[in-house]
Amino acid sequence: MNLNDKLILAIDFDGTIVDDAYPKVGKPKLFAIETLKKLQEDGHRLILWTYRCGKPLEEAVAFCKSKGIEFYAVNKSFPEEQFDASKSRKIHADLFIDDRNIGGFLGWGEVYQHLSNPKYNQKTPPKKKGFFSFLRKNH
Repeated sequence: MNLNDKLILAIDFDGTIVDDAYPKVGKPKLFAIETLKKLQEDGHRLILWTYRCGKPLEEAVAFCKSKGIEFYAVNKSFPEEQFDASKSRKIHADLFIDDRNIGGFLGWGEVYQHLSNPKYNQKTPPKKKGFFSFLRKNH
């Protein structure tokens, strides 16, 4: 995947866009609103991908809209998609941005760098030492 391409980004709400205060709407995370707006301006499709439903979901969508963020879809792959219990609820996206990732949430500045700066993603990976390297003594 070339990160200069326009991506479909599935983004969690609680703990990612805002501090986790479920079922209330928490305070926006540092640079969340600005980064999401910039990602939209860059042409990426944003999908709100959250556990919320009913009134708490409506409040999350309204909060984002009041900040100038309108999602391509909410808890589905495309706006016209209808829920069908016979099919998987997993949505189609190129990347999922969530505070529950292994290693935690990177922060919005780091997310934007990963998505907008190809050189940022070309860092030299650390040299692999092998699974049992911890048994070797360093002399």
